[in-house]
Amino acid sequence: MYRTACSLIAVAIFAIACSKEPAEVAVYDPAHDYFSYANIEQFVTRHLELDLTVDFEKEQLRGSAVLHMERLDPLATEIILDSRGLDISSVSFTLADSPMVPAEFTVGEEDPVLGSPITIALPTNVEITSELSVRLEYATGPNASALQWLPPKLTAGGKQPFMFTQSQAIHARSWVPVQDTPAVRITYEAAIHTPSHLLAVMSANNNPLTPRSGEYRFEMPQPIPSYLLALAVGNIFFAPLGDQTGVYTEPEVLDASAFEFANTQDMLDTAAEMFGPYQWGRYDLLVLPPSFPYGGMENPRLSFITPSLLAGDHSLVAVIAHELAHSWSGNLVTNGTWRDGWLNEGMTNYLESRLMEVLYGQERVDEENVLGYKELLLNFERIIPERQALAPPFPSGDPDDFQGTIHYHKGQLLLHYLENGFGRETFDEFLANYFDDFAFQTITTERFLDYLDENLLQTHPGKVSREQVEQWLYKPGLPADAPKPHSDSLDRAAALAVAWSQGEVQFDEIPIAEWSPQAAVHFINSLPKNLSEEQLGELDAAYGFSDTRNAEIGRTWFIQVAERQYRPAYDKLEQHLNRYGRTRLVSPVYRALAENGADLELAQEMFANAKGSYHPITIAKINTVLPPGSKSENK
Repeated sequence: MYRTACSLIAVAIFAIACSKEPAEVAVYDPAHDYFSYANIEQFVTRHLELDLTVDFEKEQLRGSAVLHMERLDPLATEIILDSRGLDISSVSFTLADSPMVPAEFTVGEEDPVLGSPITIALPTNVEITSELSVRLEYATGPNASALQWLPPKLTAGGKQPFMFTQSQAIHARSWVPVQDTPAVRITYEAAIHTPSHLLAVMSANNNPLTPRSGEYRFEMPQPIPSYLLALAVGNIFFAPLGDQTGVYTEPEVLDASAFEFANTQDMLDTAAEMFGPYQWGRYDLLVLPPSFPYGGMENPRLSFITPSLLAGDHSLVAVIAHELAHSWSGNLVTNGTWRDGWLNEGMTNYLESRLMEVLYGQERVDEENVLGYKELLLNFERIIPERQALAPPFPSGDPDDFQGTIHYHKGQLLLHYLENGFGRETFDEFLANYFDDFAFQTITTERFLDYLDENLLQTHPGKVSREQVEQWLYKPGLPADAPKPHSDSLDRAAALAVAWSQGEVQFDEIPIAEWSPQAAVHFINSLPKNLSEEQLGELDAAYGFSDTRNAEIGRTWFIQVAERQYRPAYDKLEQHLNRYGRTRLVSPVYRALAENGADLELAQEMFANAKGSYHPITIAKINTVLPPGSKSENK
């Protein structure tokens, strides 16, 4: 029996705010997924069959899901699945090769975060074997949080509609009735029916040579958690990038995407050399319309990517490195619950930095690590201390709005801390063994800690102690001996920002055209707070920040524009909010407007005008930074 650190976090009693728990209080269990109704200790899904029709007119997916399950508890007679807003028309089940027979079911009361449990009663007059299948006929609801249905005007081509899913964290249940927890991994197959002129792609074995027919079949032979279920349908075309890699997108942006991500095959080859064999077959990208709410989503075999990365100079491809790295940390070895998300994102940030170091050099990695560190410190100011630990108690709330990006950057720093303590060669050997030993499994923080203790801390004593690691995992903020990233190039950019503001240097003495976008971002963030409107205008005229093609520079500049109330740039700021739907690019700008003391109502109006092109996840996030009762909420 392995030793755990539960004593550090389970001694308190927490009120459980989830409707699935009848008890008012319970001892917090760090291995329990509080965001799923599914009774996975009694029944577990092994394979999923989907047969879905994509109806753009009704903005609906409808069809069937067959869950091939194993009964773990021989006395269990009810199966509980997760759902949100699904219209379940019938449920049936079968044993082995026997015919399907109807099953009684109920859909429970809806919780705004968890959705509704589907409880399926198995008949008592038949002998239930250890293997059974359950079939649900259903249709998605009008407010399915995973789905975005885009009219032609919101696509690059402007002539055909587009639909895509975003299942992470617990949105899969809004388009598939499943055990929606990362603790369960499934293989799946799907038959997808679409208008004949559109192409469907999934997080499965896409064939670049698939003809457009309106009838598409997919298989995912490796087991994945439900949050990696993904589907997109639109006027999608393909361009190869390498033997195992390519990019799908609308034809209007296909050439730009192929140019921007031309190095994807090199990334894949390098990552496989560094982290171990790539075990997913192909690695393709799907560049989505601008409303995609994230930079990227690591759907296996087909990462979903924001078009905001199309800067024309390969300067934002760290996001591709990040999503590719998830093929090992996250997709191969998955966090057991959403409270353990740092095992996905923190480790992936670390692998990303290692990959970028080989491909693009130490200076660029140093710059990106410093910007990530700055973002981490800002998160510490906004996130309550109780949720600043890498693995804090997390019995209620919303997995989409948990820690900001703390689990990304603090998790990365922990792994750099371990690398510094044991040396890169030793730590790399540990990581390779970790990926091998837990391949296609899920893992909790406590299991990781025990594995780390047994395979690194104890085998190389006197370098890093278990207690030191526990401080990272279970305490807020950063330990006193945490590594602090440093970048000489960013230091120079910051010094020039101050020197220019004081009249000590002129624009022609600032080589911003030679800088990376990361240095330009740091330059903007280092400008003193007391700049005049005239100085801000001179900056914008000199460097064209308001018209930049680089989305990260634009994000940084417009946050500053809003905070400083630099109104001459407000028209361009609003264009930025209408151009992008990526949460990272727009939500902080709305926050800056709402908090500058003068523009809350303007922020509400801008949101009301733009939200029709935003994904439900982005809308939900912006509603958290604009005060309740804002005009936009009821529009």
